[in-house]
Amino acid sequence: MNQTVLITGASRGIGRASAVAFARNGYNVAVNYCKSKEKAAALADELNSYGVMTAAYQADVSDKTEVEEMFRKAEQELGKISALVNNAGIAEQILFSDITEEKWDRMFAVNVKGAYNCTQAVLPSMIHEKYGRIINVSSMWGISGASCEVHYSASKAALIGFTKALAKEVGLSGITVNCVAPGVIGTDMNAAISGEILEELKENTPLNRIGTSEDVAEAILFLASDKASFITGQTLSVDGGFIL
Repeated sequence: MNQTVLITGASRGIGRASAVAFARNGYNVAVNYCKSKEKAAALADELNSYGVMTAAYQADVSDKTEVEEMFRKAEQELGKISALVNNAGIAEQILFSDITEEKWDRMFAVNVKGAYNCTQAVLPSMIHEKYGRIINVSSMWGISGASCEVHYSASKAALIGFTKALAKEVGLSGITVNCVAPGVIGTDMNAAISGEILEELKENTPLNRIGTSEDVAEAILFLASDKASFITGQTLSVDGGFIL
């Protein structure tokens, strides 16, 4: 029987690449989206070609009620969720002095509370099954901090602390909790960065290239696999050596 993974923010970027990677490796995939219904539905159709069960589920991860309903439907239709990828996130470049309370709260609502809501929804089942894989998507800026991205950096740093603490709490239940910290990745989220800045970031990356969503997806898939069964509470940097 196939294992089932639920990936938040799966309609594009790292989430989409992760969905494809898991489907290729025989996982049933629950594709979460917030607004991109058509992209999510098209992705689910594409994943079916790998001979696995897939479905798209709408939920704003910051809304606990919507999240709980999503997990209920996904487990009913695809089976017990054995892996959760907390990928949904938002970003913004803005001076700290211009960050309003509303902007700060929304950043943490999606990036941190979203992970809290989804993890709380899936954890009882994982504890009952004595097995589970939780992978949180942070950022290299959660490790080093980024100028003009204080609220984003702080929220991604919170995910690293969340990962370390939860890993200690649920280890005896056969559940691993890990984190990936992507570097500069060619996604829609970074589309607004100018070519000049991207070139500078590339030059500051020891591997001298911009990362791909697939680079991160493969790391996420590894952490969900039995090959990583003795790894927990860790943050795996997928940044081409940017942060050393």
